[in-house]
Amino acid sequence: MDTAEYLSKARASHAVKDPADIEVRIPAHLAEDYQYFTFEQSDEICKYYTENGYVVVRDLISRELCDVALSMFAREVKPFPGFMYRQATGNPERHVLTEYGLMLNSILNIQSLSKARFRGFQTAGLAIITNPRVQRICQMILGEPGTLVQSMFFEGNPVTWPHQDTYYLDAERIGHMTAVWIAAEDIAPGAGRFFVYPRSHMIDIERNAGEFGIAFHHDRYKQRVLDVIRSRNLQCTAPAMQKGDGLFWSSKTIHGSLQTTQPQFARSSFSAHYIPESLRFLQFQARIRRLQLTSVNGMSVHRPKDLNRIGNRAVMWVEAMFPRIFRVAKKGTIKLVTR
Repeated sequence: MDTAEYLSKARASHAVKDPADIEVRIPAHLAEDYQYFTFEQSDEICKYYTENGYVVVRDLISRELCDVALSMFAREVKPFPGFMYRQATGNPERHVLTEYGLMLNSILNIQSLSKARFRGFQTAGLAIITNPRVQRICQMILGEPGTLVQSMFFEGNPVTWPHQDTYYLDAERIGHMTAVWIAAEDIAPGAGRFFVYPRSHMIDIERNAGEFGIAFHHDRYKQRVLDVIRSRNLQCTAPAMQKGDGLFWSSKTIHGSLQTTQPQFARSSFSAHYIPESLRFLQFQARIRRLQLTSVNGMSVHRPKDLNRIGNRAVMWVEAMFPRIFRVAKKGTIKLVTR
Protein backbone atom coordinates (compact mmCIF):
# COMPACT_ATOMS: atom_id res chain seq x y z
CA MET A 1 0.00 0.00 0.00
CA ASP A 2 1.14 3.58 -0.52
CA THR A 3 2.03 5.84 2.43
CA ALA A 4 -1.28 7.73 2.44
CA GLU A 5 -3.31 4.52 2.50
CA TYR A 6 -1.04 3.05 5.17
CA LEU A 7 -1.40 6.04 7.49
CA SER A 8 -5.16 6.22 6.97
CA LYS A 9 -5.71 2.56 7.81
CA ALA A 10 -3.13 2.43 10.59
CA ARG A 11 -4.84 5.19 12.58
CA ALA A 12 -7.91 2.97 12.87
CA SER A 13 -6.20 0.86 15.54
CA HIS A 14 -3.95 2.62 17.99
CA ALA A 15 -4.28 0.88 21.35
CA VAL A 16 -3.66 -2.75 22.28
CA LYS A 17 -2.99 -4.85 25.37
CA ASP A 18 0.60 -5.82 26.10
CA PRO A 19 1.48 -9.33 27.36
CA ALA A 20 0.95 -8.18 30.95
CA ASP A 21 -2.62 -7.17 29.99
CA ILE A 22 -1.86 -3.46 30.22
CA GLU A 23 -3.19 -1.19 27.50
CA VAL A 24 -0.40 0.51 25.57
CA ARG A 25 -0.53 3.14 22.86
CA ILE A 26 1.03 1.92 19.63
CA PRO A 27 2.46 4.61 17.33
CA ALA A 28 0.67 4.45 14.01
CA HIS A 29 3.43 6.16 12.02
CA LEU A 30 6.84 7.75 12.28
CA ALA A 31 5.51 11.18 13.27
CA GLU A 32 4.48 9.67 16.62
CA ASP A 33 7.71 7.75 17.08
CA TYR A 34 11.01 9.40 17.97
CA GLN A 35 13.47 6.80 19.30
CA TYR A 36 15.18 5.81 16.07
CA PHE A 37 18.38 6.45 14.13
CA THR A 38 19.74 6.39 10.61
CA PHE A 39 22.51 4.08 9.45
CA GLU A 40 25.07 6.90 9.48
CA GLN A 41 24.60 7.56 13.22
CA SER A 42 26.95 4.78 14.34
CA ASP A 43 27.93 6.23 17.72
CA GLU A 44 24.32 7.01 18.63
CA ILE A 45 23.18 3.53 17.53
CA CYS A 46 25.72 1.79 19.78
CA LYS A 47 25.06 4.06 22.76
CA TYR A 48 21.29 3.64 22.59
CA TYR A 49 21.57 -0.13 22.11
CA THR A 50 23.92 -0.51 25.07
CA GLU A 51 21.64 1.51 27.35
CA ASN A 52 18.27 0.15 26.23
CA GLY A 53 18.95 -3.32 24.85
CA TYR A 54 17.51 -2.46 21.43
CA VAL A 55 17.69 0.17 18.70
CA VAL A 56 15.65 1.04 15.59
CA VAL A 57 17.49 1.94 12.39
CA ARG A 58 15.38 3.56 9.66
CA ASP A 59 15.86 2.72 5.96
CA LEU A 60 18.32 -0.04 6.78
CA ILE A 61 17.38 -2.04 3.66
CA SER A 62 16.24 -0.64 0.33
CA ARG A 63 12.52 -0.83 -0.40
CA GLU A 64 13.33 -2.35 -3.78
CA LEU A 65 15.12 -5.32 -2.19
CA CYS A 66 12.17 -5.86 0.15
CA ASP A 67 9.82 -5.87 -2.84
CA VAL A 68 11.92 -8.51 -4.61
CA ALA A 69 11.87 -10.75 -1.54
CA LEU A 70 8.08 -10.50 -1.18
CA SER A 71 7.63 -11.17 -4.89
CA MET A 72 9.73 -14.34 -4.59
CA PHE A 73 7.77 -15.40 -1.50
CA ALA A 74 4.50 -15.04 -3.39
CA ARG A 75 5.88 -16.94 -6.39
CA GLU A 76 7.84 -19.77 -4.76
CA VAL A 77 6.79 -20.22 -1.13
CA LYS A 78 3.11 -19.33 -0.78
CA PRO A 79 1.87 -21.88 -3.38
CA PHE A 80 4.11 -24.66 -2.01
CA PRO A 81 1.93 -27.51 -0.64
CA GLY A 82 4.67 -29.42 1.16
CA PHE A 83 6.45 -29.33 4.51
CA MET A 84 8.78 -26.58 5.72
CA TYR A 85 10.49 -26.14 9.09
CA ARG A 86 8.62 -23.60 11.24
CA GLN A 87 9.84 -21.03 13.72
CA ALA A 88 7.44 -21.62 16.63
CA THR A 89 7.81 -25.40 16.83
CA GLY A 90 11.00 -26.24 14.95
CA ASN A 91 8.97 -28.96 13.24
CA PRO A 92 8.15 -29.54 9.54
CA GLU A 93 4.61 -28.36 8.81
CA ARG A 94 2.48 -27.38 5.85
CA HIS A 95 1.28 -23.77 5.61
CA VAL A 96 -1.36 -22.72 8.11
CA LEU A 97 -3.30 -19.79 6.67
CA THR A 98 -5.44 -17.18 8.41
CA GLU A 99 -8.94 -16.27 7.24
CA TYR A 100 -7.25 -13.57 5.15
CA GLY A 101 -4.91 -16.05 3.49
CA LEU A 102 -1.76 -15.05 5.42
CA MET A 103 0.81 -17.70 6.36
CA LEU A 104 0.59 -18.00 10.13
CA ASN A 105 3.37 -20.51 10.87
CA SER A 106 6.59 -18.64 10.16
CA ILE A 107 9.49 -20.16 8.22
CA LEU A 108 12.62 -21.21 10.11
CA ASN A 109 16.11 -20.82 8.66
CA ILE A 110 15.68 -19.57 5.11
CA GLN A 111 19.41 -20.23 4.58
CA SER A 112 18.66 -23.97 4.82
CA LEU A 113 15.82 -24.05 2.29
CA SER A 114 16.11 -26.14 -0.85
CA LYS A 115 17.67 -24.10 -3.64
CA ALA A 116 15.87 -26.25 -6.20
CA ARG A 117 12.49 -25.09 -4.91
CA PHE A 118 13.13 -21.71 -3.31
CA ARG A 119 16.21 -20.23 -4.98
CA GLY A 120 14.73 -16.77 -5.65
CA PHE A 121 13.23 -16.33 -2.17
CA GLN A 122 16.35 -17.63 -0.44
CA THR A 123 18.66 -15.41 -2.47
CA ALA A 124 16.59 -12.29 -1.83
CA GLY A 125 16.13 -13.10 1.86
CA LEU A 126 19.84 -13.69 2.41
CA ALA A 127 20.60 -10.46 0.56
CA ILE A 128 18.56 -8.74 3.30
CA ILE A 129 19.81 -10.48 6.44
CA THR A 130 23.48 -10.56 5.30
CA ASN A 131 23.29 -7.08 3.79
CA PRO A 132 26.52 -5.06 4.23
CA ARG A 133 24.60 -2.47 6.30
CA VAL A 134 23.31 -5.20 8.62
CA GLN A 135 26.80 -6.66 8.88
CA ARG A 136 28.22 -3.26 9.76
CA ILE A 137 25.79 -2.68 12.63
CA CYS A 138 26.32 -6.23 13.92
CA GLN A 139 30.06 -5.58 13.97
CA MET A 140 29.58 -2.33 15.87
CA ILE A 141 27.34 -4.02 18.44
CA LEU A 142 29.37 -7.23 18.82
CA GLY A 143 32.80 -5.62 18.53
CA GLU A 144 33.73 -8.03 15.72
CA PRO A 145 32.11 -9.57 12.63
CA GLY A 146 29.00 -11.61 13.28
CA THR A 147 28.04 -15.15 12.31
CA LEU A 148 24.42 -15.72 11.32
CA VAL A 149 23.09 -18.70 13.30
CA GLN A 150 19.32 -18.55 12.77
CA SER A 151 16.76 -16.78 10.59
CA MET A 152 12.97 -16.55 10.16
CA PHE A 153 10.39 -15.14 7.78
CA PHE A 154 6.94 -13.97 8.90
CA GLU A 155 3.85 -13.08 6.90
CA GLY A 156 0.94 -13.47 9.32
CA ASN A 157 1.42 -12.93 13.04
CA PRO A 158 1.26 -16.01 15.30
CA VAL A 159 1.67 -13.83 18.45
CA THR A 160 4.98 -14.46 20.17
CA TRP A 161 5.11 -14.67 23.96
CA PRO A 162 7.54 -12.33 25.77
CA HIS A 163 10.92 -13.99 26.19
CA GLN A 164 14.67 -13.51 26.21
CA ASP A 165 16.36 -15.25 23.27
CA THR A 166 19.13 -16.49 25.54
CA TYR A 167 16.74 -19.10 26.99
CA TYR A 168 16.71 -20.75 23.55
CA LEU A 169 19.98 -19.73 21.87
CA ASP A 170 22.93 -17.42 22.48
CA ALA A 171 26.65 -17.07 22.11
CA GLU A 172 28.64 -19.18 24.57
CA ARG A 173 29.15 -15.97 26.56
CA ILE A 174 25.58 -15.28 27.64
CA GLY A 175 24.22 -11.99 26.34
CA HIS A 176 26.71 -11.67 23.46
CA MET A 177 24.24 -12.49 20.68
CA THR A 178 22.34 -9.81 18.79
CA ALA A 179 19.38 -10.08 16.44
CA VAL A 180 17.50 -7.97 13.91
CA TRP A 181 13.86 -7.80 12.82
CA ILE A 182 13.46 -6.17 9.39
CA ALA A 183 10.11 -4.98 8.11
CA ALA A 184 9.61 -6.07 4.49
CA GLU A 185 6.50 -3.88 4.24
CA ASP A 186 4.90 -1.03 6.21
CA ILE A 187 3.61 -2.65 9.41
CA ALA A 188 0.19 -1.46 10.61
CA PRO A 189 -0.06 -1.02 14.40
CA GLY A 190 -2.64 -3.78 14.72
CA ALA A 191 -0.78 -6.33 12.59
CA GLY A 192 1.01 -7.90 15.54
CA ARG A 193 3.78 -5.34 16.05
CA PHE A 194 7.18 -6.46 17.30
CA PHE A 195 7.60 -5.24 20.90
CA VAL A 196 10.48 -4.88 23.34
CA TYR A 197 10.84 -4.01 27.01
CA PRO A 198 13.63 -1.40 27.12
CA ARG A 199 16.47 -2.09 29.56
CA SER A 200 15.21 -5.60 30.31
CA HIS A 201 18.57 -6.88 29.00
CA MET A 202 19.97 -6.02 32.43
CA ILE A 203 17.75 -8.63 34.10
CA ASP A 204 18.84 -12.22 34.73
CA ILE A 205 15.94 -14.68 34.54
CA GLU A 206 16.11 -18.33 35.66
CA ARG A 207 18.18 -20.54 33.40
CA ASN A 208 16.81 -23.18 31.04
CA ALA A 209 17.10 -26.13 33.44
CA GLY A 210 15.28 -27.99 36.20
CA GLU A 211 11.87 -26.55 37.02
CA PHE A 212 12.26 -24.06 34.14
CA GLY A 213 13.59 -26.55 31.57
CA ILE A 214 12.10 -26.15 28.11
CA ALA A 215 11.35 -29.85 27.50
CA PHE A 216 8.61 -30.19 30.14
CA HIS A 217 8.32 -26.82 31.90
CA HIS A 218 8.25 -24.26 29.11
CA ASP A 219 5.00 -22.77 30.46
CA ARG A 220 6.70 -22.07 33.79
CA TYR A 221 9.35 -20.05 32.00
CA LYS A 222 6.73 -18.08 30.08
CA GLN A 223 4.91 -17.29 33.31
CA ARG A 224 8.15 -16.31 35.01
CA VAL A 225 8.85 -13.74 32.29
CA LEU A 226 5.39 -12.24 32.80
CA ASP A 227 6.01 -12.11 36.56
CA VAL A 228 9.26 -10.21 35.94
CA ILE A 229 7.51 -7.73 33.64
CA ARG A 230 4.84 -7.00 36.25
CA SER A 231 7.07 -6.96 39.34
CA ARG A 232 9.60 -4.64 37.71
CA ASN A 233 6.92 -2.46 36.12
CA LEU A 234 8.58 -2.78 32.71
CA GLN A 235 7.14 -0.60 29.95
CA CYS A 236 6.32 -2.16 26.57
CA THR A 237 7.24 -0.35 23.36
CA ALA A 238 6.28 -1.37 19.81
CA PRO A 239 8.00 1.05 17.42
CA ALA A 240 6.46 2.15 14.14
CA MET A 241 8.17 0.10 11.43
CA GLN A 242 8.09 0.87 7.72
CA LYS A 243 9.45 -1.11 4.81
CA GLY A 244 13.23 -1.51 5.15
CA ASP A 245 13.44 -0.45 8.81
CA GLY A 246 15.39 -2.69 11.19
CA LEU A 247 15.14 -3.26 14.94
CA PHE A 248 18.22 -4.76 16.63
CA TRP A 249 17.97 -6.26 20.13
CA SER A 250 20.12 -8.09 22.65
CA SER A 251 19.70 -11.78 23.42
CA LYS A 252 18.72 -10.76 26.96
CA THR A 253 16.09 -8.17 25.96
CA ILE A 254 12.52 -9.30 26.61
CA HIS A 255 10.58 -9.09 23.35
CA GLY A 256 7.89 -10.73 21.23
CA SER A 257 4.95 -9.77 19.01
CA LEU A 258 1.66 -8.26 20.13
CA GLN A 259 -1.84 -9.58 19.57
CA THR A 260 -3.32 -8.88 16.17
CA THR A 261 -6.21 -6.40 16.09
CA GLN A 262 -6.04 -5.79 12.33
CA PRO A 263 -5.86 -9.35 10.93
CA GLN A 264 -6.39 -8.15 7.36
CA PHE A 265 -2.85 -6.71 7.35
CA ALA A 266 0.29 -8.81 6.91
CA ARG A 267 3.42 -8.48 9.03
CA SER A 268 5.90 -9.50 6.33
CA SER A 269 9.35 -9.41 7.84
CA PHE A 270 12.70 -11.15 8.20
CA SER A 271 14.49 -11.88 11.46
CA ALA A 272 18.02 -13.15 12.07
CA HIS A 273 20.34 -13.88 15.00
CA TYR A 274 24.10 -13.29 15.05
CA ILE A 275 26.88 -14.30 17.43
CA PRO A 276 30.45 -12.92 17.49
CA GLU A 277 32.64 -14.69 14.95
CA SER A 278 35.11 -15.75 17.68
CA LEU A 279 32.49 -17.39 19.94
CA ARG A 280 30.70 -20.71 19.75
CA PHE A 281 26.95 -21.23 19.44
CA LEU A 282 25.05 -22.14 22.65
CA GLN A 283 21.67 -23.86 22.62
CA PHE A 284 19.25 -24.02 25.58
CA GLN A 285 21.99 -22.52 27.78
CA ALA A 286 23.32 -26.06 27.98
CA ARG A 287 25.16 -27.33 24.94
CA ILE A 288 27.53 -26.04 22.30
CA ARG A 289 26.27 -26.72 18.79
CA ARG A 290 28.64 -27.34 15.94
CA LEU A 291 28.10 -24.89 13.09
CA GLN A 292 27.72 -25.86 9.44
CA LEU A 293 29.19 -22.71 7.90
CA THR A 294 29.21 -21.25 4.44
CA SER A 295 29.95 -17.70 3.32
CA VAL A 296 27.15 -15.48 2.00
CA ASN A 297 27.95 -11.93 0.92
CA GLY A 298 31.16 -12.19 2.94
CA MET A 299 29.36 -13.26 6.14
CA SER A 300 29.64 -16.65 7.87
CA VAL A 301 26.22 -18.34 7.80
CA HIS A 302 25.18 -21.47 9.71
CA ARG A 303 22.93 -23.82 7.69
CA PRO A 304 21.27 -26.22 10.17
CA LYS A 305 19.34 -29.08 8.52
CA ASP A 306 20.44 -27.87 5.10
CA LEU A 307 17.81 -29.32 2.77
CA ASN A 308 20.21 -29.33 -0.14
CA ARG A 309 21.71 -32.41 1.51
CA ILE A 310 19.98 -35.72 0.88
CA GLY A 311 20.48 -36.93 4.46
CA ASN A 312 18.68 -33.89 5.88
CA ARG A 313 15.82 -34.33 3.43
CA ALA A 314 15.45 -37.92 4.66
CA VAL A 315 15.34 -36.75 8.29
CA MET A 316 12.70 -34.16 7.42
CA TRP A 317 10.58 -36.86 5.76
CA VAL A 318 10.71 -38.99 8.91
CA GLU A 319 9.81 -35.97 11.08
CA ALA A 320 6.86 -35.13 8.83
CA MET A 321 5.54 -38.70 8.50
CA PHE A 322 5.99 -39.76 12.15
CA PRO A 323 5.64 -36.48 14.07
CA ARG A 324 4.50 -37.87 17.41
CA ILE A 325 7.34 -40.37 17.77
CA PHE A 326 9.94 -37.88 16.65
CA ARG A 327 8.72 -35.10 18.98
CA VAL A 328 8.64 -37.39 22.03
CA ALA A 329 12.20 -38.44 21.26
CA LYS A 330 13.24 -34.80 20.80
CA LYS A 331 11.73 -33.79 24.15
CA GLY A 332 13.57 -36.59 25.88
CA THR A 333 16.86 -35.55 24.32
CA ILE A 334 16.37 -31.91 25.32
CA LYS A 335 15.50 -33.00 28.87
CA LEU A 336 18.77 -34.92 29.13
CA VAL A 337 20.73 -31.95 27.82
CA THR A 338 19.15 -29.33 30.10
CA ARG A 339 18.81 -31.30 33.33
